[in-house]
Amino acid sequence: MKKIIILSLLCFLFLQSFSQPNPRIEPPFWWTGMKVPDLQLLVYADNIASTAPRLVYPGVKLLKVNKTDNPDYLFLDLQISNEARAGVFRIDFQRDEDVSYSYEYELKERSPGSSERQGFGPDDVIVLLMPDRFANGNPDNDDMPGMLEKADRQNPDGRHGGDLKGISDHLGYLNDMGFTAIWINPVLENNNPKYSYHGYAITDFYKLDPRIGTNEEYGKLVADCHKKNMGVIMDMVFNHCGHMHWWMQNLPSEDWVHQWPEFTRTNYRAPVNSDPHASEYDYRRMQDGWFDTSMPDLNQKNEFVANYLIQNSIWWIEYAGLDGIRMDTYPYSDQEFMARWIMRIMKEYPNFNVVGEAWLQKEAITSYYAGSESERFGYNSFLPSVTDFPLHFAMQKAFHEDESWTEGMARLYYVLAQDFLYDDPLTNVIFADNHDLSRFYSLMGEDFDKYKMGMVFLMTTRGIPMVYYGTEILMTGEENMGHGYIREDFPGGWQGDKINAFTGEGMDEKQAEAQEFLSLLQNWRKDKEVLHSGKLLHFVPESGIYVYFRTNDEEVIMVVLNNNNRERKMPLPERFDECLNGKRKAYEVITQTEIEDIKDIFLPPKSAMILEIK
Repeated sequence: MKKIIILSLLCFLFLQSFSQPNPRIEPPFWWTGMKVPDLQLLVYADNIASTAPRLVYPGVKLLKVNKTDNPDYLFLDLQISNEARAGVFRIDFQRDEDVSYSYEYELKERSPGSSERQGFGPDDVIVLLMPDRFANGNPDNDDMPGMLEKADRQNPDGRHGGDLKGISDHLGYLNDMGFTAIWINPVLENNNPKYSYHGYAITDFYKLDPRIGTNEEYGKLVADCHKKNMGVIMDMVFNHCGHMHWWMQNLPSEDWVHQWPEFTRTNYRAPVNSDPHASEYDYRRMQDGWFDTSMPDLNQKNEFVANYLIQNSIWWIEYAGLDGIRMDTYPYSDQEFMARWIMRIMKEYPNFNVVGEAWLQKEAITSYYAGSESERFGYNSFLPSVTDFPLHFAMQKAFHEDESWTEGMARLYYVLAQDFLYDDPLTNVIFADNHDLSRFYSLMGEDFDKYKMGMVFLMTTRGIPMVYYGTEILMTGEENMGHGYIREDFPGGWQGDKINAFTGEGMDEKQAEAQEFLSLLQNWRKDKEVLHSGKLLHFVPESGIYVYFRTNDEEVIMVVLNNNNRERKMPLPERFDECLNGKRKAYEVITQTEIEDIKDIFLPPKSAMILEIK
């Protein structure tokens, strides 16, 4: 009887040693054949620091076990050599000769040509989609177990049910419109009690929000886009996480996030980063202050935080086959870290592209964040692309104003005249509106002629044009009414919608005309190499008329904007002969008409013309 009791006790203890839940490990898996062999694993489990990790796998070495001031975390430094092959190996975490925890870690094989993937560029037209507001393809995932906020389509700031299935169902529409790349607002888990639909308060960096879809669905969406020659740009957030993130209840270390004696919000003054006269107080408030009460500020000077974020971005590029990254609140993160991140991305993917959101008013301050090996500002971000907010602000006003030395068309001219500040202004992402700004049609006072002028300028000037969903059908909304009103549902994305912009059902005449107009411009632009890489040459606006050219060795495109409220005669072509070289015949793209002599053109009030010079 005594032997039976002892045997039962031994069996119980043996089973206990293996009944512990597996530790949480991130990244959850990795790949062989990466150009940088180093990998750092975050390991989280109760009192994991008191264990000794062990692993045996050909080509994989455990170089170092790092501990923090929290006994529930370890950071394991691995080296994965070129000889390592795809497979699964076990990491045991031993305590007093017993295995307390175990984890089956997988190394996957990289897809062929993965490191040579081509990022988005000036030959693209990007569409910005807010997944919760574009289309609800799967109503069954509107409310999911364990998710704190439930769907409420009547609440402008609530969750409305849009998802990846809704996007996937309408790739044909986006493709037909002429979009060649899709930027989707953050899709990762945002398990917050309210205002979670926007996606910028992430609670799990390795998992899609189940109300939007699954990791597998995301990878399939990217693959489906590639079949239609469309790229996918992932919206990432490094500056902050959500206050409901799983680690916020038990931080890996005290300095994992920036901590203050009491809540301290950032001052939102990004110019202090480049300001030679900035105070240390203002700089620290900008860099270390929290973006909002629900968005703890991550400390990228912490080496473990830095490694975690860098690896997370590479993991998503490799896992989903991404074509680009849009980095949120770029100036708010530690700039030395951000430069290091870009260099690491480009080492793995030399042809990749990243655009940093730099919401700044002035050209010089914006250009500070655009990468430049000349280090013209004593700093090189290595960032390949930057958002061109100064050009947006110029577009916001230019088509409304009477002409003067600095207003009207002069606003567009003066912004572009400062392109000497950028190494390559062709890579700037340009836009008329986005998810944080009043909608362009509203900014134009719902004047259709001004709207068309803006769209022509957007599609023909230098840069990578981006269009916010709904701009093609004249959706309206003013930012001062609340963000929910500039992020309304795309009509037709929900069963029962009276208007369906995907099919045209119920749309009014102006909406249909705008949709057709933008589709014409974007599909025409697709094959125009002269607009992708050609030289921009513009002429000082005179009498409310702004003329500019896009040229290369094969083509000459002439764009004429008449900002007057009355008809005007085309300016004398002789002024533009350095581009025209005596040529006078043209094809007008918008009206699709042949013109025998451009000097005979009369420009309608508030109008734009695109002339392919013969």
